[in-house]
Order: sequence, then C-alpha cells, then structure tokens
Amino acid sequence: MMEDDGFILVPRPDQVSFDTDSSQHANHDVPFLSEIDSFIDNLSDKLWPLNKFIHQNPEVAYQEHKAHKALTEYMLKHSGWKVTPSAHGIPTAWIALFDTGKPGPFLSFNAEMDALPNLGHACGHNLIATASVAAALATAHIATVHNLPGKILLLGTPGEEGLDGGKIRLLNSGAYKDVDITLISHPGILNNSPLVRTTAFARLEAEYFGQASHAANSPWKGINALDALVSAYNSISMLRQQTMPEDVIAISIVNGGGETTNVIHPYASGVCVIRSSTGSRVDILIEKIKACFNAGAEATGAKVEIKLIKGYQDHVPNRVLAESYTKYWNGLGNIPEPRIPGCGQMTYVKASTDQGNLSHALPSINTSFSIPPGPEGGMPHSKDFEIAAGRYEAFERALRVGKALAGVAVEVLGVEGKREEVWRGWRGDMEMVWKE
Repeated sequence: MMEDDGFILVPRPDQVSFDTDSSQHANHDVPFLSEIDSFIDNLSDKLWPLNKFIHQNPEVAYQEHKAHKALTEYMLKHSGWKVTPSAHGIPTAWIALFDTGKPGPFLSFNAEMDALPNLGHACGHNLIATASVAAALATAHIATVHNLPGKILLLGTPGEEGLDGGKIRLLNSGAYKDVDITLISHPGILNNSPLVRTTAFARLEAEYFGQASHAANSPWKGINALDALVSAYNSISMLRQQTMPEDVIAISIVNGGGETTNVIHPYASGVCVIRSSTGSRVDILIEKIKACFNAGAEATGAKVEIKLIKGYQDHVPNRVLAESYTKYWNGLGNIPEPRIPGCGQMTYVKASTDQGNLSHALPSINTSFSIPPGPEGGMPHSKDFEIAAGRYEAFERALRVGKALAGVAVEVLGVEGKREEVWRGWRGDMEMVWKE
C-alpha cells in the first residue's frame, strides 16, 4: 500500500555505515554474484511474459485468480519446488517450497499480486512478484550447485492493498513458522534503499444513533446524530494542533444523515484513519480519537459505536540484511540513480504495508527501488505510474532487485553465523522500537 513515494533521509548515530562505492565491490569479489547474475539473465525471456501478463490483467485484493494461476504454473515448471495453490485457506494465496534436504536457515520471499481499483497495477505489484520469483529461483539454483543447506519459501501474498493484508493472514495461520528472514521489494521513482521505514496505521469507524423528530415542529424531541458527529469532527480537527509532526489524522463524514433538511437526523457515521511512525504511537492516537468520538455522543445524548481496524504495523528493516543487499546491488555495477544512501541512512516512507507486521515477527527488508518514471513523472497510485510499471525498463530494474535479494539469501545460507547475526540485529531493533 505504498501510495506515497515521499521520503526523508535521517542518519542515526547508532546505525552501521554501508559502503555504497561500487568500486569496492566488483562483481567477481562478491560471493556467487556472477552466477546469480547469469542465472536470472537466462530467466528473463520467460519472466518477461509472466510480468507482462500480470500487469495487463489487474485484479484487486483477494481476487488475483489469473495471477495465482500464472505464477503457480510457472513455479511448477521448475524442478525441486513443491507448489501449493490456495494455501492456508486463502483462495489466491500460494506457496512454493524448495528444501535442500540439509538443515540450515529457512528463508522466505514474498510475491504480491493485487492491483488497485480503477488504476490497475499503479503500485507495481507485477514487478514485486517478478523480483521475488527471480530471487527465489536463483537462490535455489545456487544452493543446489554449491551444496548449501536450508530451505527457501516463496509465498504468493494477496490483498496488500487494503486493510486486511494477506501477509497478516498468512502470518496468523502459521505460514511463516520457523522462517528466519523474509524479503520483499517495492517500486517507486524516487529512491533505491534497503533500509525502508514505513508508517503504521489504524482505522476507526464511528456510527451515531439518535432520535428523529421534525426540525421545525418539535426539534426538542430529537437527538441529533449528525451534531454528535460534527462535534467529534471538530474535536479531532482541534486535536491535530497538538499532534507530532509524523502523525497524520484524516477524518471524513461517510453518512451525514441523508438529504432531508427538516428532520433531526437520527443517524450519522464517519471514518478516521490514523498514521504515525510507530504502532505504539498509533495506539496513543487511537485513544485520543476515541475520546473525541465519545465526547460527541456525550454532548448530544446520542449513542456511538466505534469499530477499530488495526491496519498495518510500521516496517522495521533489518540492518544486517540491508548491508548485504547494498553489497550485492552495488556489486552488479552500472548502478542506477539514485544511489543507495550511505552511512546506514534510513528511508522514511509515509505509506504503509503488511510487510510491516512481518518485520515485527522476524527479520525483514522491504527494499525500495526506482524505476524509470512515466511520461508525467507520476508517483505510485497514479495512472502514470501504472504505465511506467508495465515497461520493459521497469522489468529490467526488477530483475536487478531480484539478483540483489538472491545475494542476501545466499549469504544467509552460505555464511556460518550469518543467521544468528541477523537475529541479534533484529532483537536489538525491536528493543528500540518497543521503547519508542
């Protein structure tokens, strides 16, 4: 759901320093990179039609039946993969598992598939699927050729564009049980970065129930539900004055009581969406917004029912995995602009994703990558970006991302102690987040 590609780069003193100088990482100096590079290049003729098919057949959340069929059929063509369609009770979710047969790290890649209503693949999920499929296949190939231990899991994760993301459903159903790391990417036009922090969000839906009466003859007999909602709306608007810079509170009146003007309105409803930098901050704002909704009811005598939809957690990237990604990305040479920020700088993105929930359960990176913009330079969630996401140049960029993600995975599989290093970093990051 990364509809906003805006970001701020803010260095923190405790962050590791990433080397972003490509001259330090020639292709042959980075383990297995030449083989990954060649393997994915050899897949491109088959992956391009798959990528194009998904882009040209957009399907909204949990309706990704064509993409589900195309991706599972493609994975079934590769030996060693056990493919399960409609996995974990979700019709358009799927999993593909590759087991080397030797105990070792358990890695996962996520392939998003859903499109936006009326905008098609204006968020580039066709490119996300392509990058993850390429990375998973390359990782399995290197593991086989070099006798590396472990398992590789590729998950088709539906429904990211919404309030009830498929990754959350899969997480709750045990799909990520025993998984050590989870990897994904997301296209935009502004930045390349493996250290992406997204926002957390929640949604509050409020319904007010009053008492109808004639507005001219006997208004005193009524209880105005619309007044209750307007009172809450104004209270929330005033609350914004004392919120923090990273807080975003958006409220709308969904039902203002109908078109009749000579009636005290017995019903009204509104929706408030809250975003902030962390889930804990969103929880604080939820209580403040609830108080405003309840105050509207108290002031007018109406009854209020409030429904909370928790939405997505903020994404917390793993710095050890991000450092590995940077090494492989730069090692490919011909580095596209903009460069990955140096000094371990975080990329703060205003949007939200269900990958954030995964990052609170296990180490994750949700690397952002830049594709050549459309004719109008439009951001994600615009028709212009939908055009850009369907071009071959964007597909080529997704393959590059797949190569770097495969490098991260192979390093975790092949370097003794890397998995433990990643988890130490994750525990340290979580301790910081929980204190915020």
